[in-house]
Amino acid sequence: MATLFSHLLVLVTLATGLVWAFDHFVLLPKRRAKVADAEQVNKLSDDARFSMLREGPVAENCRAVFPVLAFVLVLRSFLYEPFQIPSGSMMPTLLVGDFILVEKYAYGLRDPVWRHKFLETGEPKRGDVAVFKYPGDTKVDYIKRIVGLPGDRIVYRNKRLYVQPACTAGMSPCPELQEVAVVPESVGDFYQGGIPLERYSEALGPVNHDILVNPMRSEPVQAYYHQRGARTGEWVVPEGQYFAMGDNRDNSTDSRFWGFVDESLLVGKAVVIWISFERDRAPDSWLPSWVPTGVRFERVGGLQ
Repeated sequence: MATLFSHLLVLVTLATGLVWAFDHFVLLPKRRAKVADAEQVNKLSDDARFSMLREGPVAENCRAVFPVLAFVLVLRSFLYEPFQIPSGSMMPTLLVGDFILVEKYAYGLRDPVWRHKFLETGEPKRGDVAVFKYPGDTKVDYIKRIVGLPGDRIVYRNKRLYVQPACTAGMSPCPELQEVAVVPESVGDFYQGGIPLERYSEALGPVNHDILVNPMRSEPVQAYYHQRGARTGEWVVPEGQYFAMGDNRDNSTDSRFWGFVDESLLVGKAVVIWISFERDRAPDSWLPSWVPTGVRFERVGGLQ
């Protein structure tokens, strides 16, 4: 849907811009010439002159709409784009009903149609909450946390995350595989299928954030993506790709199951929650499920 809207916005902006430009640079000079010819015979009143110079209703509407569309296109394509959180895979960091802003220029500027990168501005860092095109269907946007960078070795075993950063040239000794530190926080802040989830504080590089674990759900290792030459539950991130995981570890379809995120699929970095709606209601409520029941003002702010 986001891709379709981007393409539609580009087409509408281009169409209104072409109509306005054709009228301004081609038809307007002709109308001015007619006014000049008419005034050589009789002096025209201001109303008559305005009537002869005025563009048609289509061109007039395009002239009014084009600057607004162009502003929205530039803002949405190169600066910030709004997204709505549709699932609980990033709880507790992001909840269903959160509306976030994604910084589009964080990982390079791309054209809004073919998504060709024309300006380098930065790369994902470990711990970033990133939006990207789902590798299995690029029409769908996913949001996950970047866990592994190119060259990193990632191990997820017994619901524990281990990271061995890439050994770059000149680095001695090379980094060792280390467990990502977690600190127990609470149980029962969130539930899944009636089961209270365990909440931990995780330190992923410089980023501290909370994760959720379902103690009653076994680890689905048989469904993990198998990388050739690696053991089940272990992955080495290829160059130009990233390993992404949801903070709700037992309720997230992520790189553990479908592989890596190519650099070309990155959309941007999630930076802020600008509004958050509650949609909790009784089962017998007559209101549609999309109608908010409240606003969670306490959730508005920057992301970790």
